[in-house]
Amino acid sequence: MMENRQFEVKGTFSIGGEWHPYTKIIEAPNETQAQERTFAVIGSKHRLKRRYITVNAIKALNGE
Repeated sequence: MMENRQFEVKGTFSIGGEWHPYTKIIEAPNETQAQERTFAVIGSKHRLKRRYITVNAIKALNGE
């Protein structure tokens, strides 16, 4: 099993035609999964489809 690492994911999401910035700390095995989990977390919290969520930057936090 792959070990999860922490990633800082930054981007924006749209609610009511306004784009709001976000920064999330996501645990995932790699950047692709971190992005997928970001879509899932923000999408479920704010009831948004993926097209209303953008990811601008993903950065590994634990020294890699």
